[in-house]
Amino acid sequence: MVIAFLFPGQGSQAVGMGRSFHEASAAARAVFEEANDALGFDLTKLAFEGPEADLALTANTQPAVLTVSVAAAAVCAERGLEPTLAAGHSLGEYSALVAAGALRFADAVRVVRKRGEFMQEAVPVGTGAMAALMGLELPAVEAICREAGQGEVVEIANINSAGQIVVAGHTQAVQRAVALAGKKSVMLPVSAPFHSSLMSPAADRLAGELAAVAVSDPAFAVVRNVDAGVTRAAADVKPFLLRQVASPVRWTECMQRLQTEGATTFVEVGPGRVLTGLLRRILDGARGQSIEDAAGLDKALAALGVSG
Repeated sequence: MVIAFLFPGQGSQAVGMGRSFHEASAAARAVFEEANDALGFDLTKLAFEGPEADLALTANTQPAVLTVSVAAAAVCAERGLEPTLAAGHSLGEYSALVAAGALRFADAVRVVRKRGEFMQEAVPVGTGAMAALMGLELPAVEAICREAGQGEVVEIANINSAGQIVVAGHTQAVQRAVALAGKKSVMLPVSAPFHSSLMSPAADRLAGELAAVAVSDPAFAVVRNVDAGVTRAAADVKPFLLRQVASPVRWTECMQRLQTEGATTFVEVGPGRVLTGLLRRILDGARGQSIEDAAGLDKALAALGVSG
């Protein structure tokens, strides 16, 4: 059994996330305390109690989802469940790199807070948007983007699975794309056009933050969003995190690459079950488990035959 950990991104947050890990594990509590110290405010209280509107702010969501994911991975390690490979969706790539020891958690949580701020500030609120175009293959979505642009930006942002492709760009261009795509396509409740070229200013600012961060060779391979390549050395960590901000998340290819690398079992570690749902659409017959709370961990350990 070759286990790949999958780490969720923004959109998987929910008030109360991580609380059961915090209650059950000293290792998890240490992660939350480290996040509070690194950020200088009580992220733990925000994750557990909200308010939801504050948790949904990008600059809060990103460090909160990272913290819960890293805490969940710490509890998995305590119980004897460790990966051979990993990937993370957008923000989740930071969680994967922390779990692999390529980034120190305190550095990562500070960087993703800044990443959230920079991404929000790159485009004025209301100017940019994202939408999920459903039931269409990639070439059809590319054609829709060309037609909907009309001098504005609308680009592919996430290739989540066959028939679920997210676009991002200027609000009116994204709305035109939705109209062209048809009935099942929807605007997404996000505050900025993530993973589009409009995020380039955020990438430029993020470079300054990452420059001061130490990186190490990961203990296990991490599949990258940008190109579905594999990060095995410290030198690959920062360049691909910078490219990721304004580039599409090639999630379908990431899952296929994990399978090519030998993954036989996939475990979503952190809040939500979004990636487990996508997995079933991408890889026929793939085994997926989700660990978003202590009960989910018990269930996954039993299913995988790991004595934890």
